[in-house]
Formats: sequence, structure tokens, C-alpha cells
Amino acid sequence: MGRKFTVAVGALVALGLAAGGFYWMRARGEQALPLPDVVSPEPPGFEEGMLGNPRSTPVPAKPGTTTKTKKKAPPAAPALPLKSGEVLEYTADVAKLDNVATLTLKVRGQGSFLGKSVWHLQAAAHTLKPLRIVFELDDQFDSYSDARTLESLQYEMRLNERGQKVQSIQRMTTSGREPAAEAAEARVLPGTRDPLGMMQYLRTVDWSATREVTSPVYDGHKLYEVRAKLASGSVAVGVPAGDYGATKIALHVFENGVESKDASFALYLANDAGRTPVLLEAVMPIASARVALVKEGQENTPSSR
Repeated sequence: MGRKFTVAVGALVALGLAAGGFYWMRARGEQALPLPDVVSPEPPGFEEGMLGNPRSTPVPAKPGTTTKTKKKAPPAAPALPLKSGEVLEYTADVAKLDNVATLTLKVRGQGSFLGKSVWHLQAAAHTLKPLRIVFELDDQFDSYSDARTLESLQYEMRLNERGQKVQSIQRMTTSGREPAAEAAEARVLPGTRDPLGMMQYLRTVDWSATREVTSPVYDGHKLYEVRAKLASGSVAVGVPAGDYGATKIALHVFENGVESKDASFALYLANDAGRTPVLLEAVMPIASARVALVKEGQENTPSSR
């Protein structure tokens, strides 16, 4: 199995989450931080809690004392088809190989980060035997995305591929100002989303009234333009989790204004209140892939540390 094939498989398994990012960073000579043995699930400055609500009940002031005027809480996020604690589990089939990898998508919770209300989104990808024998992959991705727009504030990759570990923490900026010590600067366009935020953003679109949406997407290495077009408002989809009526979205990826012709992607969102991503199909010159929903679940929130 060639290197290009295995890297492509890793990328497909992770729904385009840059699972091959370690190879890109090493090839480009970019600085990568060693992966520590213990990784905090939230970055410095992240405050956990429901949007627009304080983390704890304030202590009443003693009689005769003056109190400072309370700061106005940020407005609550609009109703989105996202739920704190949501866990979606997927299996990946590549070419004629079934169950070559697993993917888990989580909505870890809501909180405040860099003065904004955010969603903490997370994904984890793992290869399984027999593919794992030649391409061992255990990757985790974390996104801190604006609660209203799902634009990226910070994107983190913790990659463990073929026994080589690397960590990348990148804070999005459109101004070019000096980044914080705990994160590298990623200079992006206004409105940029990371892959996790983009996936969730597509769930918020009213596809019954919208034909196409466009967004810059930063995958941890490069900035792309992704155009999502309505392909069909009603298709039948069968996955391990069950049978669904779904909306089919065709995804087109552009780099420097030129569309990539090497691959095509289609995302299927369930036609229900949650607009759950139930299937991703990818067709590439070297292989085709199918990432299908196995199970929907819920974990307790706030997330454990």
C-alpha cells in the first residue's frame, strides 16, 4: 500500500480534518509542538458554562456594602440544531475494505473564550485492523467556534500517526497581531471556519430555502474556499444507524480560485430537527470512501477533565 494511498485514507476517515497534517507540517518544515502525555481538553482562558449564563450563583453582598454594576451577559446563541453532549459515531469503508476506521464527532459543550460565546467541538479518528497494521492513526481535533456563526477562534490538532506524535494549536486572526504564547497565529480571511465548524455550520443552513453557501475553511495547514450546493432535498439513505430521509449536499473545494478536480464529496443531512450528518461519500482517483453513521448518543455535560 503506497504512502499516498494511506495518507488519503487517513484524510477521508477524518472527514477532511487534515489527518495527514503531520506529514504536511514535516514536509513544509513548519514548527510542531511535541504531543504531551496529558492534554487539557480546554485551552487557557476557556470558561465552561451555558451561553449567556454565569458559571456559578453570585454571593449576595453584605448589608451596608456597595456592589459593582454587573457586566451585561452576552446574548444567548440563537437556536441551532446542536446539543451539548451530542456524540455521533461513524464507521469508514474505503474501496472494498469495510470498517477500516472509526470517527467520533462530539459537541463537548458551550462556554466563553477570548471574550466570545463559543461551542467546543471535537473529533477523534482511529484506524482499525487490517489497515492499522500498515497505517496506525489516532488523531484528535478540537475547535472553538463562535456560537452564532461557527467561525473559528482556535483550531487544535493532536496527531498520532505511525507512532509519531505532534500537536498544533492555532489561533485565528485577521489582523496579524502577535499571537498568545500558548498558540500559533493562523492568518485567515474574515468568516473563516475550521473543518469541524464548517460541518456543524452546514447543519444550521435552511436547505429548503437555500441553494448554495460559500465559506473560507482553514484545515490547520491551508486556507480553502468550500462551496456547498444543494444536490437533492429528499433522498433515501441507509446506514448502520438506520434508514433516513436526507438532504444531499455536494461539496466543492477551491484553492486559489481553482477547483480541485481530484476528489468529489457529498454530505447527507437527515431531514429531522437535528439535521444529523448521516453519511459522507468521497470519490478520489485512488479510492472511494463511505463514512456512515453507526450510533447517535449523548454524554453528560459539562465535559469531564
